[in-house]
Formats: sequence, structure tokens, C-alpha cells
Amino acid sequence: MRSDLDHLPERQQRELERVRDILLAGFDAAKNGGSGGTSGWRRGGMVQKIILFGSYARTDWVDEPENGYLSDFDLLIVVNHEKLTNIADYWWNSEDQILRDPTIGRTVNLIVHDAQDVNAALRRGEYFWTDIVREGIALYELPGHPFATPQPMTAGDAFAIAEREKLRWLKAVDRFLKLADVSSVESSDDPDWRKNAAFNLHQAVEAAYACFLLVHTFYFPRSHNIKFLRSLAEDVDTRLVEAWPREHRFDRRRFELLKRAYVEARYSDQYDASAEDLEWLMTRARLLRDLVADLCQTRIAELKTKAETA
Repeated sequence: MRSDLDHLPERQQRELERVRDILLAGFDAAKNGGSGGTSGWRRGGMVQKIILFGSYARTDWVDEPENGYLSDFDLLIVVNHEKLTNIADYWWNSEDQILRDPTIGRTVNLIVHDAQDVNAALRRGEYFWTDIVREGIALYELPGHPFATPQPMTAGDAFAIAEREKLRWLKAVDRFLKLADVSSVESSDDPDWRKNAAFNLHQAVEAAYACFLLVHTFYFPRSHNIKFLRSLAEDVDTRLVEAWPREHRFDRRRFELLKRAYVEARYSDQYDASAEDLEWLMTRARLLRDLVADLCQTRIAELKTKAETA
């Protein structure tokens, strides 16, 4: 695995070095000061790797802040125990510090997994993980902890898994869209119905990205952050960018409104999406659904061909 960042502009290199230092210091602080007592797994807790993956690990990132298009940093953190993957206990403070750091000029997305899970996925040949091993760049690596050798997934298995995930998740998308539509009909004079519609639209979008990522990479992170999920999916296929315009501030505001709906539409008295907001979000969510369905069907057809000719 590579460890150089020479292909990146100097600014992005400095940002990644700062992110790496915050993550390592934050983990040490959490391990030594949080919950867990003197458990052996905690005393021996280690960050084995911090790996940059996605567009910045390749050469196809986008850096157009004036148009609202700015690629995120996507990082995989590998630890040596499953309990150390708990975001709230070990990574939340670091995420917050990174978000507030004025020297870091773009969103940083973290996924945290223990080495046993990663190596098991590599042995199954899951594309997301094999791509990281092939393309990723190690920002930090503890000696003596190599990844398992990636094994190829059979064409037949890939086709079967992708077809199953598409059927499962598109049904979920359609179900949430229908619930959002029903709520929207009732919502004109009732903010509670509008909040219900916004929450179900969030769930529809989350399910759409789950469908796309599971069909194309066989991986879906444990996250309800649709901005992060959008970043991961668009990194796989930029045709998904069409679903969410970003040139105008009001378009970006509405997507942020939808992102907040997962928590605030259920628990905040202050959250409200207007009828106009909901109409716009419904249109974009339906477009995303159709894009995902088409792209997944194309991918499944490719996998089927490979399986039949294997």
C-alpha cells in the first residue's frame, strides 16, 4: 500500500497531516480517559492504520468550492478491537475537532472498523475493501499488522448478492417515498405531518444510497448521514451528482434540511420544512431513486454476463 501524498496539492497534504494527528491524539485521550475501565482490550487498544481512500487517493477529486462541488476526504481507521469502533466513545471528539479546525478546508468522513472484520471482508472479495487495498494511501500504519490477501469473489456470487440487494433496497426506497407522499398530502397546515414527510424522505434517500453502494461495492457504512453516503456513492459513479444540484445556496440549504431530518424531524420542536421544500425534496428523491435503479440494473447485467461466461 502506498504512503506518499505527492500527487496532492500541498494544502491538501497539510490538511491530511493535521487530520491524522488529531485522530491519533484524540484516540489516545479517549482510550485513557473514557469508559471501559482497565479492560485488557482497552489497555491494549491500538490504531493499526489510517487510510485515505476515494477520489483523493486517486486523481479525480473535485475542488470547485465556488460551485458547491468539493470532494470530501474519506478515511478508513482500522483498530484492533471491535469495541474501539464506537464513534461516540472513541471518535466523536476528534470528528468535532476536525469539523471546527480552520486549517482543514473540506469535510472529513470517517469509517472505523476492527482488523478482523476488514480481513474477513477481504477474504470474501468484497469490492469496497479490495479497492481500498489496491488504491488507498496509508496516512498512518503500525508495523506488523498487514491486511489479509484479497481473494476474488466469484462472478456468480457477485451477481446473486447484487441482485438480492437491489430488490431488497428498492422496495424500501419505494415504501418510504409512499409514506412521504401520504404525509405530504396531509401536511399543508400541520407541521407535524411536514416533519413526518421530511423524515420519510430522508429514509428514502438513505435507502437509495444503500441500494447503490451494496450493489456496486457490497459495503454500506453504519451511518445515517446522507451527505456522507452521497459522497461515497458519487465517488463510485459521478452520474449520481445529477440528483442534487449544488450551484445555488437554496439547493444546498434544502439538502442540509433533509440531512437534519433524521434526528430533528423526530425530536425538535424547531424543525420545519415548508411545503415548497418538501415538493423540491420529493422531486430530487424520486430522481435519485430512478438513477439508482438504472445504474444498479446496468451493474447487475454486467455481473450476470460475467457469471454466465465464467
